[in-house]
Amino acid sequence: MSLMSSPMLLGFEEIERLIDRLGKGGSDGYPPYNIERITKDGERTEILRITLAVAGFTRDQLEITVEDNQLTIRGKQQDDKGREYLYRGIAARQFQRTFVLADGIEIRSADLNNGLLSIDLVRHEPERLVRKIEIGERNSGA
Repeated sequence: MSLMSSPMLLGFEEIERLIDRLGKGGSDGYPPYNIERITKDGERTEILRITLAVAGFTRDQLEITVEDNQLTIRGKQQDDKGREYLYRGIAARQFQRTFVLADGIEIRSADLNNGLLSIDLVRHEPERLVRKIEIGERNSGA
């Protein structure tokens, strides 16, 4: 029995599926990344910035996709067959880094500058709805 199968948590099957996906998405730690919160005075929206260190990658070697609330960043480099290395300490490599996004988070922009890929996400503040539920009377006719 998992934590999400509690009778008090109704309709959270999607969250359990996301947690399973996170557990299976192990990574080797490359490329390193930061996540920061950027708040601007007077604005209700919150900006989250993911910055990945992708030195040596060009824009056309990077791909950013969002599918089913999952942000995926892929980098693909090809070996340059025209070069003869005497020593090679910088390997051409591929990577895939994934982040699971909560509902209401949207991608605002992505920029590559000085070997850093920055992806800005916007979290819109959801409207708080309060609804009163009327209690009806059911006849228990015999």
